[in-house]
Amino acid sequence: MKIHLTAIIKAKEEHQAEVLKVLQNMVKETRKEEACELYNLHQGIEDKNQFVFYEIWKNEAGLTLHNQQPYIKAFGALIEEKLQEIPQIYTTSII
Repeated sequence: MKIHLTAIIKAKEEHQAEVLKVLQNMVKETRKEEACELYNLHQGIEDKNQFVFYEIWKNEAGLTLHNQQPYIKAFGALIEEKLQEIPQIYTTSII
């Protein structure tokens, strides 16, 4: 079963550029993953510190493998210091 994932990330204003750079690297690397069907990053128009990922994964195993990658762990290291709050992550399936 395909997994659709939406993640909302809010960077602290003073760290916005650094967070963006890490997120853009995640896009570059993740799109190489076999289970990744779609991995798009959006930035807020009114709030440039807000980022939204929209992802489609072939299956749960692929998403689990994705979350173990070094570039995802590098993002995890930023959460406490560089983000306004813990990212909101929604996993869904099409009905």
